[in-house]
Amino acid sequence: MSEINRETVAHLAQLAHIEMTDSELDALASELGVIVKSVASVSQAVSEDIPATSHPIPLKNVFREDVVGQTLSAEEALSGAPDQADGKFKVPAILVEE
Repeated sequence: MSEINRETVAHLAQLAHIEMTDSELDALASELGVIVKSVASVSQAVSEDIPATSHPIPLKNVFREDVVGQTLSAEEALSGAPDQADGKFKVPAILVEE
C-alpha cells in the first residue's frame, strides 16, 4: 500500500487552497503513489560501492577557446551607422525627461 492516500491528497489540497473533485483526488493519490514507489526502488539501488554522479557519462567543454580575433576600430564600426554623435551610436530616446 502506498504512503500517499486519498485523505493525504485532500489534506494537502486543502492546505494549498486547491479545490479538487473526488475523481481528481483518487487519480492524484494513485499517481503520487506510483511516484513514491519509483523513488523507493531507485533508493534501494544506492549502495556504498557506487559513487554519486551528477551525469552518467563524462562531460567535456564543447565551446571553442576564447581567442581574440580581428576587431573593428570605432571608426569602422560607426561607418555604417545611420546616426552617430561623439563617437557613439545615436538612437532615438525611449525615456523622455521632463
